[in-house]
Amino acid sequence: MTTATVLLFALATFLLTVSPGPGVLYVTARSLAQGRRAGFASMFGIEFGEVVWIAAAATGVAALLSTSVAALDALRLAGAAYLVYLGIQRWRQVGSTLAPQPAPIGRIFVQGFVTQILNPKVAVFFVAFLPQFLNPAQPIAAQVIALGAVYIAIAIAVDATYVLAASAVSRRFMRSSVAQKRTNRVAAATYVALGLAAVATGFRKT
Repeated sequence: MTTATVLLFALATFLLTVSPGPGVLYVTARSLAQGRRAGFASMFGIEFGEVVWIAAAATGVAALLSTSVAALDALRLAGAAYLVYLGIQRWRQVGSTLAPQPAPIGRIFVQGFVTQILNPKVAVFFVAFLPQFLNPAQPIAAQVIALGAVYIAIAIAVDATYVLAASAVSRRFMRSSVAQKRTNRVAAATYVALGLAAVATGFRKT
């Protein structure tokens, strides 16, 4: 594996992680709603989900998954359903007459983990895109681990930036209950929209 390959992979990773998606949305929404601590908890949940995908790629599970269209469709639909569920849950909390209680840090971590495990964008990256950077003449697992370390380092840097930026906005502008409700509604609607978009993409491919 050459230096040029690693640099190209790093660029691809940066473009993937910086672009809006379920992971970025979850981290940003949690940071806006509950501040920096919740944002970092969601971030670590996201990264742990990515570590699982890296381990799957290193052990060949991702390669097996890539041969099954039905398995990829099931993963995509499960991720879409989970995003819609989170959106509906968030919207119902906003519409409640009671003030919503801050979510526990452990729950935020787990939701971040599940969001990234079921994230179709990350699944496609590790199932279809990462193998293009591997040299079949060299040990595959070692290459996946090395590229995975590059991926995690870049993902942490990007997600931490989102956490710090969103939590700074939260401290300045989220003291108003009206602003909190509007932001939570936008986050809820975006979750649902991402889930429906994932389903629609699958129908277009079919």
